[in-house]
Amino acid sequence: MEPRHSEAIEEFWQHTSHCEHSVQIYDDEELFLDTLESFVLAGLQQDEAVIIIATPPHRAALAARLERQGIDVAAAAMRRQLIVRDAQACLARFMFDGWPAEARFHAMVEELVGQARPRYQKMRAFGEMVGILWEAGLYRATMRLEHLWTELCKRESFPLFCAYPRLQFENAGQQACREVCQAHDRVLGSP
Repeated sequence: MEPRHSEAIEEFWQHTSHCEHSVQIYDDEELFLDTLESFVLAGLQQDEAVIIIATPPHRAALAARLERQGIDVAAAAMRRQLIVRDAQACLARFMFDGWPAEARFHAMVEELVGQARPRYQKMRAFGEMVGILWEAGLYRATMRLEHLWTELCKRESFPLFCAYPRLQFENAGQQACREVCQAHDRVLGSP
């Protein structure tokens, strides 16, 4: 089966900076998965560790896509090149009264980074936790988490990708969508 992702998406990820925070606002679930697949493949092909913090459906879809591309997902996980975690479980580790506890957040992410760094000099990460918070109406907490991620990816020097379904912005409005976009270095899809 041929991959659906376009050359433009592949090109986007091939030239991402080592400390860039990118976001995709998407309407089409398949297009989002194409983008995520391309992000992960670019990292694996460049011998980087890849951390994925995602929902169960997206983790399963990504694993199936990677397997179709010839990636042995279980072997990549065993060698700590592919570190996959559940987004909701990760949120539970550092959210306190609807707000991200900074020290707990750093401890969780540093644990993940620590698993990757001994074998891989470079890494990249994808996270869906912000989308979960946004969907729950925790807009200020979402923006705080976005800023914590930005600080961390710049300090640790790795590209970071997150995504939001455009439908999540219907109740929050265009200004909220612009605020999310402004919290990132690069935006895929128009706000």
